[in-house]
Amino acid sequence: QVRLVESGGGLVQPGGSLRLSCAASGFILDDYTIAWFRQAPGKEREAVSCIKSSDGSTHYAALVQGRFTISSDNAKNTVYLQMNSLKPEDTGVYYCATDPDPDYSCSGNGSLFALRGQVDWWGQGTQVAVSS
Repeated sequence: QVRLVESGGGLVQPGGSLRLSCAASGFILDDYTIAWFRQAPGKEREAVSCIKSSDGSTHYAALVQGRFTISSDNAKNTVYLQMNSLKPEDTGVYYCATDPDPDYSCSGNGSLFALRGQVDWWGQGTQVAVSS
C-alpha cells in the first residue's frame, strides 16, 4: 500500500527554522519525483519545491528559494524540507506528493519553477505556523 506521511510541523517564531519529513512506504521514493506543497488558510494549494527522480536535481518556487532546501535520504526512504528564515506568510499545511506517471516532473527555479503532470499520491499534511 502506497503511503506518504509528513511530520515535523509546529509553531515557530519568525526567523526560525523547521525541518519537515516525508516518509514513504509501499514504493521506493528515490524512483519518483517528489514535491512539497503548502496551503495557507483561505488560499489555494501551491507547490514550493521538488526533487526530480531522473537526476536528483532540486527546484524551488520564488517565494522559498534561498530559504528552503529539499533533500532525500534513500536509506530511510524519506524526503526532507529544511525551512529557514521562516516568515508568517509561510504558515499553512505542508504536503508531500508524488505520482506514478513517469512524466510527472519539475524544472526551473524562482519564477521559472514548474511542475508537469497530475499528482495523485498525497500525504495527510503537517501544520506549520509562523508567529510571534
